[in-house]
Amino acid sequence: MKVAFVGKGGSGKTTLSALFCHYLASLLCPVLAFDADINQHLGEALGLSEEEVRCLPALGLEMERIKDYLRGTNPRLAKTALMAKTTPPGYGSRLWSVREGNPLVSHFGRSVRGVTVLATGPFQEEDLGLKCYHSKVGAIELLLNHCVEGPDEYVIVDMTAGADSFASGLFVKFDLTFLIVEPTKKSLDVYQQYTRYARDYAVKIAVIGNKIECSEDIAFLQDRVGDDLLTWVEQSRFVRAAEKGCREPFACLEPINVNALVTMKQAIDQCEQNWAQFYQDTVGFHRKNAVSWLNTALGEDVSMQIDPDFSLAAWIGKQTKQTNLS
Repeated sequence: MKVAFVGKGGSGKTTLSALFCHYLASLLCPVLAFDADINQHLGEALGLSEEEVRCLPALGLEMERIKDYLRGTNPRLAKTALMAKTTPPGYGSRLWSVREGNPLVSHFGRSVRGVTVLATGPFQEEDLGLKCYHSKVGAIELLLNHCVEGPDEYVIVDMTAGADSFASGLFVKFDLTFLIVEPTKKSLDVYQQYTRYARDYAVKIAVIGNKIECSEDIAFLQDRVGDDLLTWVEQSRFVRAAEKGCREPFACLEPINVNALVTMKQAIDQCEQNWAQFYQDTVGFHRKNAVSWLNTALGEDVSMQIDPDFSLAAWIGKQTKQTNLS
């Protein structure tokens, strides 16, 4: 399953992303986590040292490596340079899953406490004033376009703050989006903005209350988000200790907050992976980008990269059948 964590800056989405990853890892689930936030704190929240975080290879700096691998032998991609972040898979493309041995994950990923973490990387000095952060996040969009994880595998993405993810097609790549909301008006403003933008797309959203101190906080959120509120996480001594650099075993997390993570996993596991919709959205955003700027930038009609005879759902069904037979 592909899962996004979004919310207002400072709402705690990175902390909850890390907690949820640790919970899944404690159940021995295969977990791969992407840090797609401009602040790049997920690796540290998961348990990497500052030096290990600095040494993480940046996905955003090695797009050619990523494109060259995913392109495979796809005849519709004459050369790697013509591949874009929105390019959909086709016959000959390399599709990947969380469990498999994968040279990209081996190169970019680092294992920490049962979780494999990859990062887009920070802004470089030469980018300042010239590029937006989506030039980096495009690496994750392209990887997710070609990711065919199983229902018992988890891809977690700590997204950029607020509604900034709507500046690319990344927001439609997930089976479920957890929208982290504090019991504050500013945090609810982001909730309202995000849900408004997502309304016209098949985006499943569940609200997770965070930094809850009392029953009044819960009532405040219930009154304003209604049935969208899935569960909530209370103020945590475990989290505060980790933020001060004192990392305790995950088993020390408060039982009431563990229960919230259990509810979150149950919500994800109840989602149906709609591969036809996933591929349709990927193709739709590729066409949109082609008309808007890609054709001009690359000097040819990149909508021809879309294979009309390719079905991602049929490809996955065929692979599943072959696996079951073997």
